[in-house]
Amino acid sequence: MSKECHGIQGAGLQRSHIDQGHITTTTLGITLATLAVFTFVLQTSAHPQCLDFQPPFKPTTHLEFCSHYDTFGCCDQDTDSAIAERYWDLMDSISHEEYVRCGDVVKDIMCQECSPYAAHLFDAENPYTPVREIPGLCFAYCEEFHTKCSFIIKHLTDSRVLQEASDRGSITFCSLTDLPDRDYCYPNVLQNNYLSNNLGKVTEDPMGCLQLCLTEVANGLRNPVLMLHSGDDTHRMFVAEQVGFVWVYLRDGSRVEQPFLDLSGEVFTTPWLGDERGFLGMAFHPRYRDNGLFYIYYSITVQGSVERIRISEMRVSTHDMNRANHNSERVILEIDEPAANHNGGQLLFGLDGYLYIFTGDGGKAGDPFGKFGNAQNKSALLGKVLRIDIDGSSTNKTPYRIPPDNPFIGERDARPEVYAYGVRNMWRCSVDRGDPVNRYGRGRIICGDVGQNRFEEVDIIVKGGNYGWRAKEGFECFDIKLCHNSSMKDILPIFAYGHHIGKSVTGGYVYRGCLSPNLNGLYIFGDFMSGRLMALQEDRKTGTWKEKSICMGDTATCSFPGLINHHHKFIISFAEDEAGELYFMATSYPSAMSPLGTIYKFMDPSRRAPPGKCKYKPLPVKVRGKKVPFVPRELTVVDVNEKPTRPPLKKLKKSTTKAPTTSQPKTTSLITSNTVPITKTKTTPLPMKNKTSLTTSSKATSMNQTISKKKLTTPPQKKLKTFTTKAQVTSQGETTTLPKGNIHPVTKNKTTSLPIRKTTSLTTSEKAKPKNQTLIKQKSERQVKKITLMKAQTKLRTPKDKLPTVNQNVSPKKAIVASKTKKIPAKRPNGQPLKQRVAEKKKVTKKVEKRPMKLVTVKNKTKKAQVKSKKAKIMMFR
Repeated sequence: MSKECHGIQGAGLQRSHIDQGHITTTTLGITLATLAVFTFVLQTSAHPQCLDFQPPFKPTTHLEFCSHYDTFGCCDQDTDSAIAERYWDLMDSISHEEYVRCGDVVKDIMCQECSPYAAHLFDAENPYTPVREIPGLCFAYCEEFHTKCSFIIKHLTDSRVLQEASDRGSITFCSLTDLPDRDYCYPNVLQNNYLSNNLGKVTEDPMGCLQLCLTEVANGLRNPVLMLHSGDDTHRMFVAEQVGFVWVYLRDGSRVEQPFLDLSGEVFTTPWLGDERGFLGMAFHPRYRDNGLFYIYYSITVQGSVERIRISEMRVSTHDMNRANHNSERVILEIDEPAANHNGGQLLFGLDGYLYIFTGDGGKAGDPFGKFGNAQNKSALLGKVLRIDIDGSSTNKTPYRIPPDNPFIGERDARPEVYAYGVRNMWRCSVDRGDPVNRYGRGRIICGDVGQNRFEEVDIIVKGGNYGWRAKEGFECFDIKLCHNSSMKDILPIFAYGHHIGKSVTGGYVYRGCLSPNLNGLYIFGDFMSGRLMALQEDRKTGTWKEKSICMGDTATCSFPGLINHHHKFIISFAEDEAGELYFMATSYPSAMSPLGTIYKFMDPSRRAPPGKCKYKPLPVKVRGKKVPFVPRELTVVDVNEKPTRPPLKKLKKSTTKAPTTSQPKTTSLITSNTVPITKTKTTPLPMKNKTSLTTSSKATSMNQTISKKKLTTPPQKKLKTFTTKAQVTSQGETTTLPKGNIHPVTKNKTTSLPIRKTTSLTTSEKAKPKNQTLIKQKSERQVKKITLMKAQTKLRTPKDKLPTVNQNVSPKKAIVASKTKKIPAKRPNGQPLKQRVAEKKKVTKKVEKRPMKLVTVKNKTKKAQVKSKKAKIMMFR
C-alpha cells in the first residue's frame, strides 16, 4: 500500500483545547470549526504554484525587470518583458511626481505574477473562485500603498468593486486585498525562511520522504506487464497485457481500437492470483523505423504438458503502422521451464545493438536444480543474462549470431550466449540514457532481482559478472557452502532491502526526462507486494547509492488539476516514454484476467522545466479505424480541470485621447463625407427634431477625425444616398448627423466616433435635377426589394435605418407594400404629362411583380424557410 505523507499540524493543538475539561458545547463547536478552517488553510496553502496551474521553474535567461525572481519563479523572459511593457504603459499615464512616489511600489506589486507563490497570492489555487486582479497584500503594507498611491488603482485593475472600495478608503480597499493567511501575503511571503529556503527542491516530509504526484494515463488493462516506445519519433506507447494483447496508445491519450498484436491464443497463462506465466517481454529493434522488426518473450506449452519460454521475431504490417503482421513470427530461441514460477521476461537492446535476454532460474525455491543450481551453471540458459546478435544467422543454423566479445566464448561447458550469471529472477531492467548534459551513466543496465526469503536487490549488469545466487541473497549468504567459496568473486548489489519493506522488487528507470529537473539521476523503482515506491541517488564521487523513499504528496502538495496522490497496491512494471518521462503500472487485483490495471505518470509538483524547453515534434501517425478516447477513473485532488478565470497577464489599455471639455455644448461632426460618428454615452436617446442646426468647433472636429482613423474597423459598405437631418442627441449637448426617419441614435459608454453607413446630404429644392431624383428612386426600389427578400427568407427584424423614409401615419406593413408599388412622386417633376406618368407607373409595377417571383423561387434549405417565403409572397401581392 502506498505511503501517504500528510504533514498536517494542529492535532496536538486540538487535544490541548479538549483536555481543559470545562468546555461548553458551544465553545467546543467554535473551537473545532476554527481548527478545521486552520487545518484547511495549512493544507491548501504552502505549495508553490503559478497562475497557469503549473509548478514554478528556473528561468533559462536573466530577467531584466522582475529580477527578484531571476533564479526561481513563474516568469520566463517573454513574460518578464510583457510585465515591463505593461508597467511602462501605466507609468506614461501618470505624472513624473507620481512616478517618483509610486513607481517602485507598483513594480513590486505587478511582479508578484512571477512569484513562486503567485497562485496563492492571486487566489488561483481554487478554480471555483475568480483570480484576483491585485495580489494579496498584507494589511499594513496595503494601507501605506493606498495612502500614497490610491490614484493608480484605476490603472491596475478594471474591477469596479476594487475601484469603488478604493474610493471609500484604505480600510475598505485593504480588507478586499488582504489574505487570511498572513504568512503568504505580500511582502511577508518573502520574509518567511521556511517558504523560501526549500524553493525548487523536491518536497520532503519530516521522515525524508520525497513527495511526488501522479497523473492517470490509461486504465482498464488486464495486468499490464510492460509499456515501451518504438523509438521511431511517433511518441506512441505500446502496452502489453499478460494475456497476450499489445495495444497502441497515441500521444493524445487515446487508444487504437484494434490491438497491435493478439497472441492470446498462443500465450499460456491462468487466472490464478500471482501467476507469473504469460506474455512477459517485448523490445523494438534499434532500426525499427526502417526495418519494422520487434521481439517478444512469452510462455507456451508443448503437447499440453511441457512448458517453455519462447523468444520470437515479428514484423509490423506493411499496410498499417499500428498492426503487426501475425504471419511474420520467426522463433529465435525456446527454453524449457521446469516450474511455473521464475520465468524472467525482460528483453532489451543495449547501446551496442545486441539483444539482451533475462531468464529466471527455473522456479520452485532455492534453485534446487543440479549441484550448484541453474544460476551458477554456465551450461544452462536459466538464471542468466544472455546477449545475442539477431542481425544475422550463424554457421550452425541458429537464427542469431554470438557477439564476438561475449565473455565465455570458448570456455568449456559454458554457453556462448551467456553474458552474466548468478541471477534468480530479474524482473524489469532498463538502459540508462545518461545525464542529458555530460552523458554520465549512459548505457549501463540496471535490474531488480527478486529475492527468496530475506532480501530484494538492485544490480548493475556488467560483462561476465556473477551476481551470487544461490550462494548469496542480497548482501547475505543463502547457501553457506557456496557462499564461502573464495573463487566465486560475486558482484554485490548497489542496494538491497529486507522483507519488512517489501517482498518482490520491481525494477525501474533512471529519470532522464525534461519535465521534472529535480528527478534527474534518480533511479525510481518499487515493490510489487508492498506497493512501495523507492528511489536511489548515486554519489558520483564514491560510486555508492543512497536510498530515497518516495511517497504520495499530501493534499496541499498535489493541488493541481488532473493530479492524484494515490495508486493501486501491486506495482507490476515501470516504463519510459520517448521523451524520457517515467511511468509505472499497477493493479488492485493481480490476476491476468482482471481489468483493473492502471498506468500512472510521475510528476514533481515542486519544480518544472522552463516553458518551451521540452517541446518536440512527433511524426504523424496514420490511424486506420477508430480510436478509443481516454476516460480517467481515479479521483483527483482538485476535482476539476479548469484553468484560472483570467490569463496571467493583461495588456494595459491605453487611455484614449479625448476632446477638450468646455462649458459650451459639446458637438461632433461628420468625419468624412462617407462616415457619421456615433456618440457613446449612458444617456437616454431623445426623439429626433427636424432641421436642427449642427454646431462644430474646429478643435473637436480635428480630434474626432484623428480618433476615427484609428478606430475604423468595419469593412466598407455600399454607398447609400439618403436625406439627412440634424438632431440633438445627448443631455451633454452632443449632436450628430443621422439619416432621416424614425431612427434613434446609438448610445454607449465612452465618447468615441465609429463609422456607419455612408451618407450624402441632398437637397429637395426645385432646382434639384430630375436625373438625381431618378437615381434616388432606383436606389430606394432596389433597397426595398433586397430587404423584402431578406425578410422573406430569414424573417429577421429589419433595422429602421435601412428602410427608406415612409409616411408615419401608415402601418409598417402597408408602408412596405406602398414602397414597392408607389414609385412615382405625387407632383409632376418638370411638368411631366399625366399619360406618360401612368405608362411609367405600369412599367415599374410589372418589374416589381416579376422580380419577387424569381427571388421567391430560390431553393430554401428548410421547410420553415419555404413557409416563410410563401407568407412573404402573399404579403407582397396584397
